[in-house]
Amino acid sequence: MNLRHIEIFHAVYVNGSVSAAARALNVSQPSVSKTLRHAESLLGFELFQRSNGRLLPTEDAHALFADVADIQERVRALREAGRNLRIGAGTTLRISALPSLGLGVLPDAVSRFLARRPNVRFDLQTVHHDDLLRKLYERESDIAIASEPPRGVALTHSWLGEGELVVLYRERDMPDAPPRLELSQLTGRPLISLKGSGPIGKLLSEEIDRLGLVLDEVVVARTFYIAAALVRAGVGLAIVDNFTAAASMVPGLAMRPLRPSITFDVHAIHLLDRPPSMLAAEFLSLLSEEIERR
Repeated sequence: MNLRHIEIFHAVYVNGSVSAAARALNVSQPSVSKTLRHAESLLGFELFQRSNGRLLPTEDAHALFADVADIQERVRALREAGRNLRIGAGTTLRISALPSLGLGVLPDAVSRFLARRPNVRFDLQTVHHDDLLRKLYERESDIAIASEPPRGVALTHSWLGEGELVVLYRERDMPDAPPRLELSQLTGRPLISLKGSGPIGKLLSEEIDRLGLVLDEVVVARTFYIAAALVRAGVGLAIVDNFTAAASMVPGLAMRPLRPSITFDVHAIHLLDRPPSMLAAEFLSLLSEEIERR
């Protein structure tokens, strides 16, 4: 017997007739009768006997019904689980992201997603680039959002968008700043350095070395968030990603992109054997929109 046979047998057994079973299943009576006869043919014995217009279960049917009812309940539970996954009920999306993305892009994406899928729950954390791989391998996160995919086996990634490095500064320190700033124009100004702050900091350091510039690095900050806070405090200017700059913007601060521009990609990373669910893919699509809006 296949699942269709089991469904028909269960409906006839519970409802007492072919017509009632057909109404319960929203199918035609001939379809129920044909499927029931096929099931009896496969089993090699009758399941029902007709008496006074009703179908009476045989002793064999009674013996079979307990197992059939258990299967029907499991199928019902499976359908309910599928429905819950479709609408997000009971689903938790576990996501790790770089701190710069956690300041504005990620919260805005979560807010928009929950307005659309209120039954979904989130487990969010911001981690530094070196810890992303461990979070995935130890199953603490299902998806990691980073500017550069960590090197590791059994990983894959998808592109979400692009970020850009910008100069974050106090307006009074550069009141006549042009629309774009060259790194050479920062010479002689106090700079909050981001050496050692992951792939983006390395990207900036390589460009400064390529140009042969010597900048006045007054403080080394290990995170972009600290660098932005130091700018607000008047320590100097900083070159940070546009996500951090946008989230840190307060009256008196300004930002300018570089010329030539220095860009980086943003990726969603996951284990090969743990691809994103339908809901996770939907969220990543929305997150990509938020990244492109910056």
